[in-house]
Amino acid sequence: MLRLGRGTKITLSVIAALVLISTYVPLMVIVLNSFNASRVAGWPVSEFSLEWWGKALGNPAVHAAVFHSVVVALCATAIALLLGTLASFALQRFRFFGRDVVNLLIILPITLPGIVTGVALSNTFYSVLDPIGIQVGYAGMIIAHATFCVVMVFNNVIARLRRMNPNLEEASMDLGAGIGQTFRLVTFPQFRSAFIAGGLLAFALSFDEVVVTIFTAPPGIETLPLWIMNQMARPNEANQVNVVATLIILLSLIPVYFSQKASEKAVP
Repeated sequence: MLRLGRGTKITLSVIAALVLISTYVPLMVIVLNSFNASRVAGWPVSEFSLEWWGKALGNPAVHAAVFHSVVVALCATAIALLLGTLASFALQRFRFFGRDVVNLLIILPITLPGIVTGVALSNTFYSVLDPIGIQVGYAGMIIAHATFCVVMVFNNVIARLRRMNPNLEEASMDLGAGIGQTFRLVTFPQFRSAFIAGGLLAFALSFDEVVVTIFTAPPGIETLPLWIMNQMARPNEANQVNVVATLIILLSLIPVYFSQKASEKAVP
């Protein structure tokens, strides 16, 4: 058993404390400024008010941005769940020429800088497809998000498939169950938690994506991250952004919590 010296423990504790402080203190500043009565965000907050909460919650632009973010994230997650799961089964259960190359190509989008992916997709949509009469529009933004969301599902599901016992599926089919029934009653329950965890992570990743969205969003369409970025250029509206950011912080706890629970269940 590894034992750490007193000095090492103190050093690690200090580093951990500094990391936690640098992470969560800025978040607390955002939350407190959402109640700032001043028109300009600042610190310390001298007077508290719910004025900015009322303005943000009643702002049609915020409603539209949330709607677009949710729609894009849901559609991208649905595509990712389908393609990521199919790819996981194909690469785990079958051996074929170019298997390692396919595995690399699936994972590559998440390793590339977002700006590279955004520029590549933008050039494809507007310089290649548009001239031949194919206008992707809103669907293009969904496809762009799905390219990196697939990786989240793929990594979760294939990791679980590698730990599954194939004898259970063989026993099910030996007892007369068909492929569909075996998948529904034996296979899917074994990787269901990883499937859900991948979906939640994919949704969270898509919901707050900004770089790829800048290059692929149709004119006049703003997702919530784009709206926040545009509003930050207006200092007098900063506290409205703080309200929206506070809501995102609170709502983000939900998928992260359930994703962790699902991941824990995925461990045999």
